[in-house]
Amino acid sequence: MEVKGKRVVITGAASGIGKALAVAFHSAGAAAVLVSDINEAGVQAVAAEIKSKGIVTDVTNEEDIIHLIKESNDNCGGIDIFCSNVGIGAYEDFLKLTNTDWYRMLDTNLMSHIYVVRHVLPQMLERGSGYLVFTASAAGLLAQLGSVTYSVTKHAVVSFAEWLKITYGKMGIGVSCVCPQAVRTAMTAQGAGVAGIDGMIEPEVVAEDVLEAVENEQFLVTPHKEVLEYIKYKASDYDGWIDGMQNLQDKFINEINAVIK
Repeated sequence: MEVKGKRVVITGAASGIGKALAVAFHSAGAAAVLVSDINEAGVQAVAAEIKSKGIVTDVTNEEDIIHLIKESNDNCGGIDIFCSNVGIGAYEDFLKLTNTDWYRMLDTNLMSHIYVVRHVLPQMLERGSGYLVFTASAAGLLAQLGSVTYSVTKHAVVSFAEWLKITYGKMGIGVSCVCPQAVRTAMTAQGAGVAGIDGMIEPEVVAEDVLEAVENEQFLVTPHKEVLEYIKYKASDYDGWIDGMQNLQDKFINEINAVIK
């Protein structure tokens, strides 16, 4: 989908990848880029930078998503591209996780995307065109050592995005799933850990790759190109890949244990 002239909505846009996406879409000539985040000061600063509107949104609250989409429709006349970008992460001890811990990660990392699609997809289908961008993680293709909740929820996002592309791709709906390793954001402020094994990249690099993917209607976005090789190896020798991940865990075990809650 050509970005120029399109109406774009981005969640989690107060910083990191979301902010970089907002600036990139604005620079690429989008007709409107509406930004949202739970961080009011942050999202209003980004909105001011790109001369747009910022809306405070708690993506774990479906009513907030409904409000965001209504505001976007009222202000922009519709939504062509929706970037569902919010996500959180944590290292944890699996045996100490409560249901509340699981629901917190599921609500933020998975249900937020489902709420978005539930309420934005109908207008896209009616129009016969639209584009959905999901920020997942390389952990959704591989695994996140030391965080079962992050690994499971990011796998779910990748699967959800795949299903949407399969189901609605021939109805004019484009889908891209963004799966980076370590990105320099608030989430990696204390260090990238094992996710940084192939280096830390800037959010602007991710944003550039996303715009290219949207323009080319490419599903999988892997800013760390090594991820593609890991996927191939995983598919060709699953047991060998698991052995390798266990060895990698042994290498980083002290670092992982130091940050597990």
